[in-house]
Amino acid sequence: MIGIGSRREVFWDTTLIDEGRTTAELRVQHPVAREVVAEFDQPWEGDGCNSFSIVRDGGLYRMYYLAWEMLNREATRHSATGLRVCCLESADGLRWTKPDLGLVPFEGSRHNNILMDQSTHDFTDMVHVFADPNPACPPEERFKAVSPDREHFLACYVSGDGIHFKKGWQMTNRGRFDTHNIALWVPEENLYYAYVRDFHDVPESGDLNLGVRDIRWLTSPDFRHWSEPEMISFGGREDYPLYTNEIQLYERAPHMRIGFPSRYIERRSWTGNYDQLPNADHRKKLVNIHPRYGLALTDCVFMCSRDGRRFSRFEEAFMRPGPEGTYNWVYGDCYPATGLIETPSPLPGAANELSLYAFENHWSQRPTVLRRYTVRLDGFAAMSAGYGERTIVTVPLSFTGNRMELNFSTSARGYVRITVRADEKELRSCELFGDSVRRVVPFEGDLAPFAGRKVTLEFAFRDAEIFSFRFFS
Repeated sequence: MIGIGSRREVFWDTTLIDEGRTTAELRVQHPVAREVVAEFDQPWEGDGCNSFSIVRDGGLYRMYYLAWEMLNREATRHSATGLRVCCLESADGLRWTKPDLGLVPFEGSRHNNILMDQSTHDFTDMVHVFADPNPACPPEERFKAVSPDREHFLACYVSGDGIHFKKGWQMTNRGRFDTHNIALWVPEENLYYAYVRDFHDVPESGDLNLGVRDIRWLTSPDFRHWSEPEMISFGGREDYPLYTNEIQLYERAPHMRIGFPSRYIERRSWTGNYDQLPNADHRKKLVNIHPRYGLALTDCVFMCSRDGRRFSRFEEAFMRPGPEGTYNWVYGDCYPATGLIETPSPLPGAANELSLYAFENHWSQRPTVLRRYTVRLDGFAAMSAGYGERTIVTVPLSFTGNRMELNFSTSARGYVRITVRADEKELRSCELFGDSVRRVVPFEGDLAPFAGRKVTLEFAFRDAEIFSFRFFS
């Protein structure tokens, strides 16, 4: 029996599902593209801006990013000039500004949004920033940034205000780290976790690009002493390269970890299809710099975990490159920022949504832009039923509370009916229909006597999706 108390439970994996008695299908959902919220068009920025991390500091959101130019103007060589850590600020996740920080000089002026550059700090690749909620964290270390340093260690940089960072200490040298390495505090375990890059199945030649990029986890009680990295487990799923991971605690159900790894697909030779993808001439220039720069493509998948070590991963893409435009279908599509912001829906009276953000124009010799995407609350995946009725039957559970809330969507013809069973007794709901993230379920009787007992839930539904539920008082 699994005790769920009054926490929100999501239908993103099969932990709570009796698969032998369930006929509904678990399906990944897809974000909706919204507006561009920032353009990185300043001289210290460029076409390589990436590594976005969102941090909430009181009533302010700060989004950190790596600002740099990947290609020189002729696109005949790899430039990768001047790595700088910059930030955006927002009060609502919709309107973002570049603060004039006055910290780091660029071309004779300090009027910019640069926090660190390589003349003041020794980071050498993507930088991840997070606010440390550990109660034992010293105030001067409340904000932490992690990045590889010049000695090929994953290193820590610390700040008391999220603006002024100084080098802290080296964390580990067990990994490759040439990606957006993530760190976070997990209160339930009283541990820090880091999720880092490494490779496996590398051939004897030592060419890492012929191996498989993977994600590894390690833990620490104090952010200084770290365990040996171990590969996260996907339970025997297909073994393909994952470029970033963007693993984070899900705030609405903090016992769940979610991730948005970018999936790296490298085709080995030019074909006629590449001639018809956007900006083929520019793509050929990238091939001349290095074949994989012009041949590789990326998309994004969704994964989740209850222990941070074993992940359920959907193989269908969560985010695709989308309709062919001028600068997409490239190596660099579909890299979401770490962090989600709850934002209002554009529809009057509709429930809030979750906003996530991904950059565009990667290595295009044009300014990188940042686009906002939205997804329903808890809506990364759902149990789905087509026009024919399907069921979800749970494993034995126990809950607390005397009411139930459901996040679901139906058509006008569709419905959801819920039955709670304990021993020989059962309680049924009325027919539910609509589209709500917090529908209080009307039962035909009192739910309270079922609290604290071993129960199973049965959802019978048609032309509908079920995202999450919780019990409460």
